[in-house]
Amino acid sequence: MRPWNDPRKDIARKLTVQADLFLVGEEDGAIVATAMAGYDGHRGWVNYLAVDPKRRRAGLGRALMAEVETRLRELGCPKLNFQVRKANLDAAAFYERIGFAQDDVVSFGKRLEDG
Repeated sequence: MRPWNDPRKDIARKLTVQADLFLVGEEDGAIVATAMAGYDGHRGWVNYLAVDPKRRRAGLGRALMAEVETRLRELGCPKLNFQVRKANLDAAAFYERIGFAQDDVVSFGKRLEDG
């Protein structure tokens, strides 16, 4: 997590926009996985795909991504994008295992609020 990304704020905002694209996996009442997706009419995006470290490699991330893809397809979404930090080699390897490939693009960003 980055200090400027406040997951509580992000979740509160998400629950007001396409809340059906915010997925939470639970086991025995505990949150074990999440995925936050969106669709802008051109591309689908995924943010905050996360799995409890003790439950990784059990198919939870794969299942959440499959559900995200299903929901985006139902909305008519033609392509799914997301960003992975360069240093996060485990995440990049996971996405490659489930059929994603790197696009030849450069990502730009601009903060619209101070935290």
